[in-house]
Amino acid sequence: MSDQQQPPGERPVLNGLVALLAVALGVGLVLAVVALVGTKVLGLGGDDGDAAGESTVRQSMYLPSPVETDEATGPLVTLHTEDPDEPTGDAETEVPEDEPTTELTSEAADEISLQALATSVASGERIYFSGVYPGGEGAILWVQRFENGDWADFPASVGVTNGTFSSYIFTGVSGVNRFRVVDRDSGTVSNEISVTVG
Repeated sequence: MSDQQQPPGERPVLNGLVALLAVALGVGLVLAVVALVGTKVLGLGGDDGDAAGESTVRQSMYLPSPVETDEATGPLVTLHTEDPDEPTGDAETEVPEDEPTTELTSEAADEISLQALATSVASGERIYFSGVYPGGEGAILWVQRFENGDWADFPASVGVTNGTFSSYIFTGVSGVNRFRVVDRDSGTVSNEISVTVG
């Protein structure tokens, strides 16, 4: 056998590797140009003075400086629906003695106020209720129903958060049902609500 060198056209492995390298460089160059043009069009490039490249998320987002706010001095939940600034006709109006006032006394701050969303529901339908308990933050209120002349525990409870509570119950007992909530820890009892079922 002879040790002659083969002409360049007869080295298929070497030619294949050179062709593969040339194709890889060509594809890489095309992808680099596409990526460069894409970043310029989308404005994702660096600061080169181009108007499209100058608007960035960092420059368009505005966050105001934090400012300390005043503490709330009034109640966080207001059930009064009339506008206090609207004149009512008389400059001075008297509140009859049998009507409650809107000012909170030390007794009223510990009372539970309960209300139902609807006064009539179908049998098995949810009975939504809510209320306020200003002095009962974190308390667990237990629902009671008036049965056979006495208040009986109903299998439901609700927690007080920020002086308020809300939940719902189910009952299949037809007719007028009377409910209330009780804070067992303090013995405080709410007003009762009546809901007609059926």
